[in-house]
Amino acid sequence: IADKPFFPGVADFMKSKPVIAVALSGDNVIAQVRDLLGPTDSTIAPKGTIRGDFGVDKMTNVVHASDSADNAALELKRFFKDGELFDY
Repeated sequence: IADKPFFPGVADFMKSKPVIAVALSGDNVIAQVRDLLGPTDSTIAPKGTIRGDFGVDKMTNVVHASDSADNAALELKRFFKDGELFDY
């Protein structure tokens, strides 16, 4: 999204607070995590979801989760160095 006009605002928001990066694995984990987070637009996210309880709007929605296994693989490389991820 770096070429989108809203990117500078998103980047500023992302740098405004500490970030906690988590890598999860398991059966149907992408769908399960996205259900826990709620819709990207926090204004329509139900109470009881992370975005519904803590988000502000679509751009400052508190949390991010990969939407596919392919994107997860790219994002894991972006946020974690070799050797930082391990399996149980």
